[in-house]
Amino acid sequence: MIELGDYVIPTCLVFCRIGGALLLIPGMSSARVPIQVRLFIALSLSLALAPLLLDESHKAFSELGAAQLARLILTETGIGILLGLTVRVFISALQFMGSAIAMYIGMGTLPGAPISDDEPQAALGAFIAAVASVLFFVLDLHLLVIRGLVEAYHVVPLGSEFDARSGLDQVTKALSRSFFLVLQISGPFLAYGVIINLLFGLVNKMVPQIPAYFISIPFLIAGGLFLSYFLLSELMSIYFAVFREFIVKG
Repeated sequence: MIELGDYVIPTCLVFCRIGGALLLIPGMSSARVPIQVRLFIALSLSLALAPLLLDESHKAFSELGAAQLARLILTETGIGILLGLTVRVFISALQFMGSAIAMYIGMGTLPGAPISDDEPQAALGAFIAAVASVLFFVLDLHLLVIRGLVEAYHVVPLGSEFDARSGLDQVTKALSRSFFLVLQISGPFLAYGVIINLLFGLVNKMVPQIPAYFISIPFLIAGGLFLSYFLLSELMSIYFAVFREFIVKG
């Protein structure tokens, strides 16, 4: 007969891993989400997934001592944080891209309300971050992340040792892939900013009496917004296609 008490501690260990991942997963880790809501989501997911993840062998965790149990709690939390960090890196790269694009088109000094973090961002960067947060849920990427957390138990079973090297290799892979991607898709804005500033720099050299910098700002911003209107939808499509592929195959 199954005793409910035999599964209390294993379920708590599941909660440690899922809660650690939700600390960094985009959208759910936002400062705009109350702590009580995040705690409720982590607890609900843990209770919903525990029957799928636990078996008879996990009842042995209920007999562990305090020191072994504390080690397991730290290990599962660390694994969850590494899994969440792997996903978080992609959204951080997108925020970096938004700030970079804002600088390229002369809007880096225009303040905007922060969306996912407490630090202020440029208005265009905040807009891109808001669109990314919405698309993350609209495209059901949060469900893919939850599925990835479940499948991670087949690779790193409950109670496994914490393999820092393997986890950091995965985070490094995500860093490399995401930042190389955002540098590629923000390339048109970089080329535009360089060309406009080069042209007005030449004008300033040929006609020093003209305040070329002050004249160039309206053209730089207008052209940048024109590019954004036509390119941002495509850039976000490419970005989230690669993001989905990384989560599925990652």
